[in-house]
Amino acid sequence: MRRQRWYTPYLLVLPGVVWVLVFALWPFLNTVVLAFTDARPLRPVTFVGLDNFTRLASDERFGYALTTSLVYVVVCVPLLTFLPLLLALLVRAKIPAIGFFRTTFYFPVIASAVVVAIVWEFLFSSTGTINSALRFFGLADRPIEFLSDRWLLIFCAIGLTVWKGLGYYMVVYLAALGNVGRELHEAAAMDGAGAWRRFWSVTVPGVRGPMMLVSVLICVAAVRVFTELFILSSGSGGPGGRSMSMVMLIQSMGKGLNGQIGYASAISIVLFLLTLIPLTVVGIANNGEMIRDALAGRRTRRDLRAQQRAERREAKDRAEVTA
Repeated sequence: MRRQRWYTPYLLVLPGVVWVLVFALWPFLNTVVLAFTDARPLRPVTFVGLDNFTRLASDERFGYALTTSLVYVVVCVPLLTFLPLLLALLVRAKIPAIGFFRTTFYFPVIASAVVVAIVWEFLFSSTGTINSALRFFGLADRPIEFLSDRWLLIFCAIGLTVWKGLGYYMVVYLAALGNVGRELHEAAAMDGAGAWRRFWSVTVPGVRGPMMLVSVLICVAAVRVFTELFILSSGSGGPGGRSMSMVMLIQSMGKGLNGQIGYASAISIVLFLLTLIPLTVVGIANNGEMIRDALAGRRTRRDLRAQQRAERREAKDRAEVTA
């Protein structure tokens, strides 16, 4: 058997390391540097310090983009955290044709986001299917401008994001539910717990880890939303650009020969810091849980040692009495 050379593992890891350095670390460091300059195409770069970040505080477009991204997070996180879990519980049930429903629920995931957004745009346009149905049933006298109103456009995009993400997170929960023992549900049912009580006391704690992961993934994706809003607003960001997300604003500010690359880089840094928040919260929660488990284990070991000492003393006393 040939002896493995010491550098073989490093050669195997090298392509991945080079990829990260070239396409992740270097662009990130370059963005950090550009955020403190007034970099523009075809112009010399000048260091401006914190001017770009100071400008953010008074930029109305940045305020609108930040609001849009935060609303996206607040609405998408709870919906895409709990709805896929309920959907996973549904498709685990042994009912006829459940395989068909599993495939149907997952189908939007494999569809192109651009294609789905174009279909969604057709549905919600002033002459689209939704408005035609509302007028047909007498629920609206005139077309509702779903894609021309700031908040209606945002919530249409949120609906698209939730609909497209349900199947993906459903699969994550299906894998997690396989680790929740049926005996726990059976024991809870024997104790008189109803279905709702078993859901909150058995199912949710059993998938708590995957649920935290799903929440983080959704939060990061919601902060970085681009395709849905870009397609539904035809690239304009809604009326007056007030429905733009952070990523749309970065793209808008940095593109073209007059693009403000330095300012767009400053917005990118703020976006990066926003994506760190959920990761930090989950990290603190996990560390707190680990500390609690360690303390609980320490208390258990201390109690066990005390019990063993008491048993030894009791055995010694019995031996002395017998003697």
